[in-house]
Amino acid sequence: MAASAKQILSKIRQTNKITEGTLYVVNRNPRNLERLRLAYKTDGYHLERPVRNFWHRLELNASNKYVTAKLVHFENGTVVECSTTEWALKRHLYKGNDFTAYSTLGKAFASRCLDAGLTEMRCDLKATASVKVDAFLRAVEESGIRLQEPERIRPTYSWDMERPEKPWEVTE
Repeated sequence: MAASAKQILSKIRQTNKITEGTLYVVNRNPRNLERLRLAYKTDGYHLERPVRNFWHRLELNASNKYVTAKLVHFENGTVVECSTTEWALKRHLYKGNDFTAYSTLGKAFASRCLDAGLTEMRCDLKATASVKVDAFLRAVEESGIRLQEPERIRPTYSWDMERPEKPWEVTE
């Protein structure tokens, strides 16, 4: 039994309606604690490579013909992926792995990340490794992506010497 579009729309409006006098709103976004910097971040071992201390990590894979950029979540795997093998990018490029391909891939990848609402990620790539990688990283940063994740806010205990200020508390 299929519900009509009118019934579905009225049900959505009922569930999203905030009544007067409501003290709080439940956010059902699974990534909300990561945005608030409260979510658990796996530490791993300090000698381990690649490092596991991230929520989202940027990976760049280059082959003889093409380049692929991925945004990997520590639990769920690949979240955003962009490659020069895709026809939308490939048709504008002379070659799949030259300087222009890297910079174009950086712009397209950053656009997809911003569309997904992801503005911060860990990046272990070295900008001095290659001129092409440097062009990719520059294009990503110029598009509005930060290539560093903020530190996790850890709970404070009564015996702690320092109690850092929480971003959501106003002390003025």
